[in-house]
Amino acid sequence: MVSLAGPPPQGTPVPSLVTRIAAGESVELVWLNLDGGLTARLGADRYLKWSSTGSLAPERERLQWAAAYHPVPRVLEHGVDGEAEWFVTAAIDGASAVAMPPVVAARALGAGLRALHENLSVDDCPFSWSPRDRGAVDEPPADDLLVVCHGDACVPNTLVGADREWMAHVDLGALGVADRWADLAVASASLGWNFGPGLEEAFFAAYGVEPDEERIRYYRNLWELPA
Repeated sequence: MVSLAGPPPQGTPVPSLVTRIAAGESVELVWLNLDGGLTARLGADRYLKWSSTGSLAPERERLQWAAAYHPVPRVLEHGVDGEAEWFVTAAIDGASAVAMPPVVAARALGAGLRALHENLSVDDCPFSWSPRDRGAVDEPPADDLLVVCHGDACVPNTLVGADREWMAHVDLGALGVADRWADLAVASASLGWNFGPGLEEAFFAAYGVEPDEERIRYYRNLWELPA
């Protein structure tokens, strides 16, 4: 059973730092990741990401780089206060793909990931996400298409618009250059984690590629290794 991030349990306390940064605006906790980090909506037009267990600088730096090429949240401010780190982004008026009907989510996930791989510049990217960077001692031959990978291309990290098409990506903390199958393997698996079986065909059709079972198996196994 794969552990999944998701909405915080009812009654999750709002950190005092989050309340202070909200400066009188409403605060709604919307996401709790597996490391205890929180995402909160502040009023109608801002989101705040907060962590007391690890640095958010890698994600903030990747968001700021990717924003020149692809729809991602725009970083407004950031800082460190005591033992917690945080950054604030402008809201994007979309819904997580995990809230969509399964087939809609699968198609948005595939089409959105294809767009991200095409939009982000490999030549200009200062970040890497290769198997060796992730601690692997072996890796399959690279696909003919190295891309800038999302790094966590799971269903919740694609945003979908009112037209049910993908519109943006969030949570780019591991973004970097890698074989595109590093993203494709995990994105397709995440459909099963969130919705159940039977959606991979729609995902790969929307991306526009035939499944590569060897690379899918390798990158799914790599995903399961301890960080």
